Amino acid sequence: MEHAIHTNVFGEFALLLLISAAAGTIAVRLRQPVLIAYIVVGIVAGPAVLGLVSAHDQIDLLAQMGIAVLLFLVGLKLDVQHVRHIGPVALATGLGQLAFTIFFGFLLILLLGKSVMEALYVAVALTFSSTIIIVKLLSDKRELDSLHGRIAVGFLIVQDLAVVLAMMGMSAMRGAEDAAVADVIVSLVWRIAAAALLLYVLMRHVLPRVVRAMAHSQELLLIFVIAWGTGLAALGEWAGFSKEAGAFLAGFSLASTSYRDAINARLSGIRDFLLLFFFIDLGAKLDFSTLGGEIWPAVILSLFVLIGNPLIVMAIMGYMGYRKRTGFLAGLTVAQISEFSIIFVAMGISLGHVGVEALGLTTLVGVVTIAISTYMILYSHPLYDKLAPWLNLFERKRPYRELVVERHHRDPDQPDVLVFGLGRYGGRLALGLKEEGIKVLGVDFDPELAREMRRKGLKVRYGDGQDPNFLDELPLAGASWVISTLPDVNANRLFLHALKERGYRGEAAIVAREEEDGIALKQAGAPVVLYPMRNAVDYTVERLSALIRPAPDAASQAAAQTSQTSTRCTR
Repeated sequence: MEHAIHTNVFGEFALLLLISAAAGTIAVRLRQPVLIAYIVVGIVAGPAVLGLVSAHDQIDLLAQMGIAVLLFLVGLKLDVQHVRHIGPVALATGLGQLAFTIFFGFLLILLLGKSVMEALYVAVALTFSSTIIIVKLLSDKRELDSLHGRIAVGFLIVQDLAVVLAMMGMSAMRGAEDAAVADVIVSLVWRIAAAALLLYVLMRHVLPRVVRAMAHSQELLLIFVIAWGTGLAALGEWAGFSKEAGAFLAGFSLASTSYRDAINARLSGIRDFLLLFFFIDLGAKLDFSTLGGEIWPAVILSLFVLIGNPLIVMAIMGYMGYRKRTGFLAGLTVAQISEFSIIFVAMGISLGHVGVEALGLTTLVGVVTIAISTYMILYSHPLYDKLAPWLNLFERKRPYRELVVERHHRDPDQPDVLVFGLGRYGGRLALGLKEEGIKVLGVDFDPELAREMRRKGLKVRYGDGQDPNFLDELPLAGASWVISTLPDVNANRLFLHALKERGYRGEAAIVAREEEDGIALKQAGAPVVLYPMRNAVDYTVERLSALIRPAPDAASQAAAQTSQTSTRCTR
């Protein structure tokens, strides 16, 4: 009997994956976002339509794993230096949008006839934008490094911090309904202090050594970071916070290591696979029979998010000296609510603060705003062209801050050349270019070699140059040259294809060991092929020939010159 149940669950998962693959293929062919296709799969496979989903516990477990991995990666991306360099605009925009949405959203939800606690929860949920959707869309459009993209990432970090603090605050109230507010606050403060102290000790004295040891094998490093993320997630729940907060702190604890880009690249595929089940689970849990009364409130709140959030971002950015175009493009990124919003309200249900109606309302708003804002971001430039005449209100006569940004747009640390592979040839090449005054960034997946090159003064990123996801973490856009010393021809073919897919416009040079390898690389589109062995042999022959030949005396030189002259004359 048990074997039959397991077989049914396995078959159900196989069927869901096949349906998701088919739906995703159709979405890609129709140039539609795949995440919307996955939500539709959940709705169709759920109880509302076909009722194919019965393994709710297993799907929910994978969905929770996906959320934990996602929050781990959010923490991993939290570079304090990056937040500082973004300037005050990210903080002002992030906090301003949070305050605006919570205040006016709370009043609007009260007017819709909801209770105070439900209005508070849903209003807070409306403030969170989806980091994963925005970053994915901006990456696909090659706008992540643009001015509005960098500002958007900045205030998304502010939002990510806010959602984690909100989850920690609400989860601290678990079972504390009869306790005094002061007791809850004191309990929360000492637990946060203890977590901060533990995290500081681990980041300072333990994690760097452990990660360095694990990094000798990329497979082992992957297993370790998943174990670390899920372990801290479980510890966070045990300590009275939440799994999400624990996973976020686990990622943040590794954000300062030199291995974070490689970790992020390795986890990206796992994150996307697990989040598939989150979106399927989200769609499957939509029971339309209980959502009939929430349709009109959802429509009103969706319009509030789609219009109100971008307007407040544009107003703040315009006041701070940015052009209306930059404010508009950045503002569109907050025109939806996040998967965290649904998690936040679900936490309120588990704490007994709100009922299932709040979750239904938030879910509907999430589905509507995610779907519409995805298209708004994809077609942001044509949309701006149509609305630009009406947006002058959101721009100063002299957008002074953006003018300053334009003058100092280039990152002083932006490398001119990226060298992939720092072995004997690649390492010597990178150091030689550096000695010539060229800004070089080396890339290698050997942690010992990476540390050795850093000791010699070379900037190095740890990671696998053959991993396309890792390339997304590198500053390719501003580099004028990319040099690959990877030994495998097929790997270099894939490398060239990945550069082309990412819109790289600079020059590329690929190292070939044999003549036939060079011909294959030329056919694959390599602009420049380097032959270390052949060049080294040619150079050695030239030098040795000069040493082996006896130096001719003056009489011999004169005779040779006379012979050459007579020969030219006879010709």
